[in-house]
Amino acid sequence: MKKSVTRVFRALHPLALSSALTLIFSLAFFTAAAQDITLKVWPDGVPGSIIDPGYQMETTMVNGTSPRVSKVTDPTLEVWLAPAETATGAAVVICPGGGYSRLAIDHEGYQVAAWLNDHGITGILLTYRLPSDAIMKDKSIGPLQDAQEAIRIARRHSGEWNINPDRIGIMGFSAGGHLASTASTHFSDVVCPPGDGFSARPDFSILIYPVISMDMEFSHRGSRENLLGKDPSVELIDRFSNEKQVKEDTPPAFLVHSVNDPAVSPENSIRYLLSLRKYEIPCELHLYQEGGHGYGLGQGQGTQSAWPDACIAWLKMNGFIE
Repeated sequence: MKKSVTRVFRALHPLALSSALTLIFSLAFFTAAAQDITLKVWPDGVPGSIIDPGYQMETTMVNGTSPRVSKVTDPTLEVWLAPAETATGAAVVICPGGGYSRLAIDHEGYQVAAWLNDHGITGILLTYRLPSDAIMKDKSIGPLQDAQEAIRIARRHSGEWNINPDRIGIMGFSAGGHLASTASTHFSDVVCPPGDGFSARPDFSILIYPVISMDMEFSHRGSRENLLGKDPSVELIDRFSNEKQVKEDTPPAFLVHSVNDPAVSPENSIRYLLSLRKYEIPCELHLYQEGGHGYGLGQGQGTQSAWPDACIAWLKMNGFIE
């Protein structure tokens, strides 16, 4: 099968090289472990942007091997096409977490795309803009603009990418889960000119230890402040508390959280589930005793390591993959 397991250990974003050492490290993997397609989300210019020449995308390394991307100014999609022999027609836009200040691009990005490919699903990794007054006229909608357009792009290219335009989901981890749930509840918000008739509504969402609420009692403080500012209005808090924005046409959701999560309270996932249940929208929550936060695919750990298999089973049960 093409796209070998070496893809899982790819450790550097191709558009943000922080040093000569990381460049060499990255190039060693490119020929065997590259994505199929990389394209700009906004090739004709980023909407609502402010030009700041001093604001440049950066990549830093955690423990020497784990990249974190920040200061994104020109968002991109990296498309990992499902192998033709196993393709199900489904695709998932992936939103890594990082508190709306950075992107955990490896274990909540590259590894996830490779895992999706293993199950015949096209992975579309979104390197989205992180909210910043320096480069955005309205930082509260910057990430949502990128997510909406990513879904439209997937539908626009569905024929050539061998995906079903009715099986395009969105997936997010931590603050990326807030973005994914925002895309799932605010898809009809006109935050940028759509340019065509393609819908920005995801067909399903996969939310892993997600930030959902901006309610100070349950929200992740860093994510809230980065997205909404230090003293947001009640109206803005309610708008981006996505458990309050669920409606009849909100897509089905699969959620994962750990009871002992020290960063994002499991109340976020519970509240979202209850809101979905109110409208009888298909949903499933796996609430694990342990695991903490930030475990990605949860490989080789406790009971939370079972969530990827449970997710695939849920997708099959709901007809998103066969």
